[in-house]
Amino acid sequence: MQRIAIYPGSFDPITNGHLDIVFRASRLFDKTILAVAYHNEKDTLFNIQERVKLCKEATAMIDNVEVRQFKGLVVDFAKNVNSIVIVKGLRAVSDFEYELQLLLMNRKLYDEVETVFLTPRNCYLYLSSSIIKQVAKLGGDVSEYVPKSVKKALEEKYKNLDSDI
Repeated sequence: MQRIAIYPGSFDPITNGHLDIVFRASRLFDKTILAVAYHNEKDTLFNIQERVKLCKEATAMIDNVEVRQFKGLVVDFAKNVNSIVIVKGLRAVSDFEYELQLLLMNRKLYDEVETVFLTPRNCYLYLSSSIIKQVAKLGGDVSEYVPKSVKKALEEKYKNLDSDI
């Protein structure tokens, strides 16, 4: 039986911190699915198709990683893909408090799947998609923190948004 893990998130956009976590997960499990969440309540910069595309481009070099979108509960997606583990990245204590709440709810909803917490390299501990978007929006250089395709997509997105003003 294949040990399948899912790494869920909005990935708006995917960062080098996310890639560090997905790479670490890919070494621990037979297959890791980067599960891009479609959020109705979350206002994303990139639509679901754009986020999936950027994630596929960013993970293309990792053989046992698959990118898929999902809608609804993470545990339902886990059941559908026969995942035994939900991988979550932790940067700080504040992340842990929130993720622990999710873990406990997921355990109540479907106790067949475990949650594993991984921490990124120190150089990525402060990274978040929100910070990356803020820096990019204000014209800062994000090339050290995101794949080239994401940097280009951010530049195009903010150039188009600026032209709408």
